[in-house]
Amino acid sequence: MTGHKRLTQNDIAKLAGVSQATVSLVLNGAPTALARIPAETRDRVQAVIRTTGYVADPIARRMAKGLNRILGVFTYEPAFPSAQADFFTPFLLGIEEEAQQQSYDLLLLTSAGVGNNRKIFSENNRLRIADGCLVLGREFDRKELARLVAEDYPFVAIGRRDDAGGPVPYVGGDYAAGTRQLVEKAVSLGHSKLAYVGPEGPAESIADRWRGFASALGEGAELALHVDAVNRPADEILEGILSSGATVAFFIELADAVRVEALARERGLSVPRDFSMIVLGSHIRAGRSPVRFTSYEIPREEMGRQATAMLVNRIETGSLGSQILLTCEPVAGETLGPCPSDPAKKRQSTKWM
Repeated sequence: MTGHKRLTQNDIAKLAGVSQATVSLVLNGAPTALARIPAETRDRVQAVIRTTGYVADPIARRMAKGLNRILGVFTYEPAFPSAQADFFTPFLLGIEEEAQQQSYDLLLLTSAGVGNNRKIFSENNRLRIADGCLVLGREFDRKELARLVAEDYPFVAIGRRDDAGGPVPYVGGDYAAGTRQLVEKAVSLGHSKLAYVGPEGPAESIADRWRGFASALGEGAELALHVDAVNRPADEILEGILSSGATVAFFIELADAVRVEALARERGLSVPRDFSMIVLGSHIRAGRSPVRFTSYEIPREEMGRQATAMLVNRIETGSLGSQILLTCEPVAGETLGPCPSDPAKKRQSTKWM
């Protein structure tokens, strides 16, 4: 045999002195079929496979059995640039760990578009090489999600997703419950006027945070300020908080909280002495700021693990999957304190320093 010709099952059969059908059964057969092949014959075929380094053609294996033991991983945003590392890395660690446990390989689908313009069903996609696919992203393409639901192809979303022509199987974080718990904690410390920095949607993860926040308003808590966007100028956000009378501000994005806290410090204000700050979700690179913000832990690695286990179950049993939300445990941090006894007076004396 030359090293330039792809080995076939017929080649393996000739080397092992068996039929091609026997080789196919050894590679792809169910346990009941394999039981009919003498152990000595199976061992001989497997020895030739090991010696030659034969790798079954994935398309042929799909035709024969339908399983390549490959899981696709599709991300709507680039997974590895430093700007996305905080978001994707823990998910990928959990996915890799569970795939290894389940004896599956991973196929990162990177030919489905450039930059942020990625499509699952692009012209060059290799989705069908994998037995199923894990889908990640801050926002999904709704049309593609509906197509995945409609087609007979196993997939699991990481992160809660609204129905798309049918239920979407997913494993996500319970951001609504986690956010509500932090609001209730702030209220228990005497805060009654709250600020919220971030939009209400449209992504499900953003909508869930707003839903949890809004559900806790009412008895003893009112919305004093809503900045309905992220990445607004820090001075604009800080002035809004000070002028609204809010004593605690909730931030969707850590970057906004870092900038506002730094500006407040420059002006002589102290967090949480003068006002409190809460970030709705944990972030990996706490080194961006010396401040440990009060927040909650997003179980990203566990989401990756459980989503992978669910996908394998869908592939191997034909199940429809389920919808799982994991608890986001609170992180005490150092930016939530009791409501100031006279916040307006303190702010007036430090506002223009």
